Order: sequence, then C-alpha cells, then structure tokens
Amino acid sequence: MDNVRELPASGSTRLWLVTTAPGSAPPGDGVGVLDAEEARRAAAFRFERHRVRYIAAHLALRGILGERLGRAPSDVRFTRLACPGCGGPHGRPALADTPGPHFSLSHSGDLALVALAPAPVGADVEELPSAEVAEELTAVLHPRERAELAALAGPEERRLAVARAWVRKEAYLKGLGTGLSRGTDRDYVGALADSPGAPDGWSLRDVPMPEGYTAAVALGPGT
Repeated sequence: MDNVRELPASGSTRLWLVTTAPGSAPPGDGVGVLDAEEARRAAAFRFERHRVRYIAAHLALRGILGERLGRAPSDVRFTRLACPGCGGPHGRPALADTPGPHFSLSHSGDLALVALAPAPVGADVEELPSAEVAEELTAVLHPRERAELAALAGPEERRLAVARAWVRKEAYLKGLGTGLSRGTDRDYVGALADSPGAPDGWSLRDVPMPEGYTAAVALGPGT
C-alpha cells in the first residue's frame, strides 16, 4: 500500500499514517473487500471526495490487520463491543473472530491514523480548527484545560493548544469505547505541549503530524 507509512512506535502501540486524498490511494471502490456496513457508510457520503477518503482509510485498516493476521483484507471481520456507558452495541470496534490485536482508526481531511496495540487503544487525527471553532471547543473542555488555555498569550497559541487537547480527549474516549457521549468536560487530558494528562490506568501521547494536522494516541490498561 503506497499510501500507507508506518510511524515510529509509541511504546507498545504501532502506528500507521495513511494518505487518503483522491488519487493517492490504489484505485477501486472497495467492492469485494469492505463489508456491508462499510459499504453502506461509504455510499451515504454526499461528496465524492469524502467517500473516497473513507474507502481509502478502511481499505488501509483492513490491509494492516490482514497482514498482521495472515489473511486477506476482505476476510477481516469486525464487531462492536458493548458501550461501557450504557451497555449498547456501539462501543469500540473490535475483531469479530480473534481476541486481538486491539485497533483504532481515525481520519480527517486527507489523512488517516491507524493504531494497533495489545490493550484497548484510541487514536485521533484532526485538521487544525479555525480560530472560531477553537473558541467553541474551549467551552466544552475540562475546567483545568480551560484554565491552561486562558493563561496562554496569543490566539494562535490557544488555537494549537485547543487542537492538542481535543485529539487527546477524542483518542481517550475512543479507546474507552464511549466516544463523545461521555462528555468532553469530565476527563482531564491537558492542553499544554509535551504534558498530556492521563486518566487512571491510561497513557496518552501526542503523535507528530504533517503541517495542518494534530494527533494523539491513548493506550489503556493491560500492557
């Protein structure tokens, strides 16, 4: 997969950066490889560029997992674990017929991030938000994170810090299996550079990204 590049490992977590821009991924619409749910989601996109990015990200995930498991990408089977918040069948995605590895996929803009780990893992990559969006996100962060942001000198520094806090938070909530339904003001992950917070039993690390993006990975108990 020419559009997939393995990044330096983050502890026991292996990471891959995927370029999903139209023309960067191998041609094809995923027919015969993606399952019915992935195909349904792909068909639901209004804009073709979003559909192409989604397909490229999911084909990359299947390729990475298939290589790890010794099977064809089309033979990788997924399920959803129970949500730890409500017990519903919409928690973390998992492999349906094998106990591991744990994995996480995130995509934004022309990039996707894949993480594989021996314990629950969450990954998040995002395009940097506009100043206006950063202000909106600030209002729903943890009180300690809002205090850190208020102490920063300029709007650009605050914008970058909001983006940093947001991907850390999303990575953790994805790894936890609740997603944003848990509430983004409940858990402290930190907004300052090189100092992510870590909810009990979890570790959080920032992942270097190309200009215009930010990313983080969260690893849960079990390693």
